[in-house]
Amino acid sequence: MFGQVPPRGPKARQSNYEELEASALFCPTCNRAMPVRKRLLLVLPEGDLYEYLCSICGTSVGEKIDKTGPQKLSLIL
Repeated sequence: MFGQVPPRGPKARQSNYEELEASALFCPTCNRAMPVRKRLLLVLPEGDLYEYLCSICGTSVGEKIDKTGPQKLSLIL
């Protein structure tokens, strides 16, 4: 009537949280939660590896492998 009913169950809940992005994480140097920048480290077969950096002091505060989208590998000859 008003549109599709969203899927329910464990798979539906899991898919809701696959795309989270950190905006603030705890920085051990600043000793509090700080805004972060996301930097691409590596392009891997299983996804892109990103590093989260404190936007104030530049300390690495976390990592994430982004598995979304088609996986591309380019060869340098």
